[in-house]
This record gives sequence, C-alpha cells and structure tokens, in this order.
Amino acid sequence: MTPTEKLRALSEEHSAHNYHPLPIVISDAEGAWVTDVEGRRYLDMLAAYSAVNFGHRNPRLTEAVRRQLDRVTLVSRAFDHDRFGPFVTELAELCGKDMVLPMNSGAEAVETALKTARKWGYEVKGVPADKANIITFEGNFHGRTTTIISFSTDPDARDSYGPYTPGFRTVPYGDVEALRAAMDAETVGVLVEPIQGEAGVNVPPSGFLRAVRELCTAQGALMIADEIQSGLGRTGTTFAVEHEDVVPDVYILGKALGGGIMPVSAVVADADVLGVFKPGQHGSTFGGNPLACAIGREVVAMLRTGEFQERSRTLGAHMHERLGRLPGDIVREVRGRGLWAGVELHGKARPVSERLMGLGVLAKETHDTTLRLAPPLVIERADLDWALDQLEIALKG
Repeated sequence: MTPTEKLRALSEEHSAHNYHPLPIVISDAEGAWVTDVEGRRYLDMLAAYSAVNFGHRNPRLTEAVRRQLDRVTLVSRAFDHDRFGPFVTELAELCGKDMVLPMNSGAEAVETALKTARKWGYEVKGVPADKANIITFEGNFHGRTTTIISFSTDPDARDSYGPYTPGFRTVPYGDVEALRAAMDAETVGVLVEPIQGEAGVNVPPSGFLRAVRELCTAQGALMIADEIQSGLGRTGTTFAVEHEDVVPDVYILGKALGGGIMPVSAVVADADVLGVFKPGQHGSTFGGNPLACAIGREVVAMLRTGEFQERSRTLGAHMHERLGRLPGDIVREVRGRGLWAGVELHGKARPVSERLMGLGVLAKETHDTTLRLAPPLVIERADLDWALDQLEIALKG
C-alpha cells in the first residue's frame, strides 16, 4: 500500500464517516499550495471554506502564534489577560460596533447570536416569555448543532435528529414579500447569510439585504448577518453586506478570524444588544483565550490595510470573467462575488473535483451539481489562471 492508502485506510476504519473527502492526504502547506504525503503539490482552491483566507501558514499569523506560545495560551475567562481587551476593542472597531462576545467555532457563534436575539427580545423588546420567533431562509447553512439544524432545509443536515427546536420560521431566500409576511410583533431577529456558501454560493437579488435591513428596523427586530464564510475579505469587501451599504445589528464571525490556525469566532453588536448578558449567563472556557486573541488581533490588523479586500476584488473580477466564458453545454450558471464562485454544472460535480485533483488543483463539490471555488486571497494571478486552465480541462472529461 502507498502512504496515502495506508493513512486513508486508518481514517476509514477508525473515523466516523461524516465526510466524503477527496482521496488525498495532505502533510504540508504554504500560501495557496499544499503537499501530500507522497510529495505531490496541489493548488488549494477551497481554502478550508474561507478559513484560510490569508493563506496556509501566513508568516504574520504564525509569528503572532510563536510569540504568544512563549507567554500564555489559556487562562479561561475566570481571569483577564493582556490580549483580551485589545482584541475585543480592535474587532469592535473593525465592525463599527461597541462590544464583542468571543467564542470558538462558527456554530457556537451562531448559537450565541440566537440566544442574544431571544434574550434581547424578552428583556428589551418586551416579547412575552417563550413567544419569540426568529426568521431564517431556505438553503441556509449556519452549522450542525441540534438547534441550528432545526431550521435547516437540507435533508442531510436535518433528517433523523428530531425532535427539533421550535421558534423559527423559514422563508425562501431572496423573497422580500415572504419575509414581510412571516414577521410579526414577536419576531426578534432575522438570521441571514449575505451570500449562501454551502448552498452553492447563492447571491441574493439586488436590494434584498437592504430590504431585510428596512424590515428589521420597521418591525423592531435584529438583523443578524452570518458572515462566517462571506466576511473578512472573501467577497472584495470586509463584510459582504457592504455590497448593499447595509449595517446589520449583529455580525457573526468565524473561520478566517482564526487565520487558518485555530477556531476563533465572535458575535459583534452594540451595547444595547450584547449588554443583555450578565455574568454567568453565557460563556466558554476557550472563547477569547490569549492565543486566539493574538491571532484575531493580527487578522484585524491585516484587514485594516485593505490589501486583502483589494486582492479579492481585482482577482475575483478576473476569475469571474474567465468563468463566464466556460461552455454553456457543461456549465449551467456561475454565481459569486470576489474570490468566491459556485460553478453550477448540468451534471455531477464530484467527478470534476476528482479530475481536478488529478491535475493538481483542489476544489470540492457541494449539493451534487455545484463546484465551489474559494482560493486563499494571497493566490498569485498566474497560479489562479493555471487553476482555471485545469478547470477547463477537467470539465471536458
């Protein structure tokens, strides 16, 4: 057996089969490139679903980690540490908000935002006890906890996990009138992905996010933007809501906030929203730990330069121009913004991702017929063009 076959056999035998990875075992990575256990190099066109926006082992981020490893990594929130105050201050400033509640995974941050909206609804808006509802959208993906999959419309994510958590109303994505009809005096929040990543990089109709903002304001509900995948430079702006000049009440951040090094997530909002929490009412042992804060501070500093947003904007325009020239008999539609695209095929996408791997490019299918592309924002234009050349070859079979 080859080294790849041996390691994959161990995974198959001793790991729950909750993923269907491509048959590759990565052992090293740098920038936009990864290397497998047999020494073959591949261009990463997925970036861990936007968690590696700044490239594998980004030197600024790894140096921040090294410095912090020599000092302190965890004290829990039982004590303050010298990285915490600066991190929450700098992240709040980046978002234009007052307060930050740090967590670890994206799903934890979504759960925190849902708890925030309900608590705010009862204690600030005055919704009767246990009557609060939150509006979500068809095709959503916010994580895989029991509460979150309760409002999923994806059978793979939802089936066989009931009974489900009540209190959610789900309407078609992009349908303003359906949203208007679903909202009432007991609606405390609208949870929306500015672009739906897992669903296939679905971009809503122009004006939809502005309409969500206006309806939330009119109904006295919180607009909650899940920017876990779409935020932090991926679409050519710091946050995807900026494409419609929208400011939500609550940002949910994750993935790239951890620099591709460790899970770091956060809920960011003003004091009149996050101020509903009192000591002991919500928390996390690892949330906001010194190492996470050191990484998060460096991520914020990198985003402040605008370099990564500009790279996503310019390289993304080039990528989409090239993707728009793919043959229509094979490609049904191309969606996305910045360095993010969903290539919807007439047939299955898995064989294309497997052929791409054979050509030295890593991408992944989602929902059977869509190939998702999300390269690290540090990718060089020549490498991007090479990957797109390989895609053209892979599409021909």
